Amino acid sequence: MSFINYSEDCEFSIQNLPYGVFSTDANPKHRIGVAIGDQVLDLSTITDLFNGPILSECQGVFSEGTLNSFMSLGRPAWKEARTTLQRLLSTSEPTLRDNAELRKRAFVPQSAVKMHLPATIGDYTDFYSSMFHATNVGIMFRGKDNALQPNWKHLPVAYHGRSSSVVISGTPIRRPCGQLKPADDPPSVGACKLLDFELEMGFFVGPGNNLGDPIKINKAQDHIFGMVLMNDWSARDIQKWEYVPLGPFLGKNFGTTISPWVVTMDALEQFAIPNCKQDPPAQPYLHHDDPYTFDIKLLVSIKAEGMKEGAVVARSNHKNLYWTVKQQLVHHAISGCNMNPGDLLGSGTISGETDDSLGSLLELCWKGTREVDLGGGIKRKFLKDGDEVILKGYCQGDGYRVGFGECTGKILPAHPC
Repeated sequence: MSFINYSEDCEFSIQNLPYGVFSTDANPKHRIGVAIGDQVLDLSTITDLFNGPILSECQGVFSEGTLNSFMSLGRPAWKEARTTLQRLLSTSEPTLRDNAELRKRAFVPQSAVKMHLPATIGDYTDFYSSMFHATNVGIMFRGKDNALQPNWKHLPVAYHGRSSSVVISGTPIRRPCGQLKPADDPPSVGACKLLDFELEMGFFVGPGNNLGDPIKINKAQDHIFGMVLMNDWSARDIQKWEYVPLGPFLGKNFGTTISPWVVTMDALEQFAIPNCKQDPPAQPYLHHDDPYTFDIKLLVSIKAEGMKEGAVVARSNHKNLYWTVKQQLVHHAISGCNMNPGDLLGSGTISGETDDSLGSLLELCWKGTREVDLGGGIKRKFLKDGDEVILKGYCQGDGYRVGFGECTGKILPAHPC
């Protein structure tokens, strides 16, 4: 238990302690913080308290404006930091609990902070790792007999995204323009009409690998720092016209939203569950028996203008991924591609088997053939200007939660095209 009080349904328990980067009106400098209850612990004020054998030599990482340097230190340093933080925040430790002056400097109410991207994201890659989602999309566009492409069960399919347009939760998303191709008309330039969300999770790379040196599957966990919620916004009509032969481009590059708090793999490991059974078996370089799939409950809400609160349109779970986080990373690096601290890798849309667990409007409205009811007479096929999409995710423990905070974005009208 922590001396910081919080309820059992608070996502930021002492079992969690996620990292983020924040500022305040009084101090606009970007600082690294840890969420606990409704507070943020400013690590830049307590760097001298990280006095273990590893972190005592590199306390400066907690005074930086991003997590990249801390991410680069690796698992032993991450575990040492977690142990230190859990001790300092526990009810039995007086260092912070009984020092009123230090507590005043070290803690900031979450209501008073502005959150920023947790890392400088050098590269961003998005996978396509939910078989339910890939099958649904395949059925829509190719039919049941050719739902999955021949390679899908043999390797984690992905595309390289645009890191410059990854934004923190709460950042508005501008409706994109691009080329559109109506069925019987020539292509023209215009604003996207079929704007969609994608319910995803992403993970941040810790220590990287040298160019030319693959990451081995039995070492993959040493390169994975933590996870975030992610909404990879999609312009379906732009995407449909442009994606052949080289895949996503303008339909994906205009915005990707992530949650502000990075939940570490040490916090998630207690929620690990058996991985999806893969048939055919994964090739040896991708094979691992240790569970690296997590029981993370995921929800998507849409809040249209005039609604007091969002309407839940989907409930999914991280367990609906066919390819694990470790397999995604290892396949990415099998070519010798060099990963770097702070690189972001997304899961792809996480859809389940049932109609209420589909992670995109493309699936929920089944390519525009049905409507999603938001209540009060409001219905959607795709997103309208002013709509806000809200992603939430958490793991449920015995009397506590480990959560990510909200991942939100509101749609702004397109600029003139």
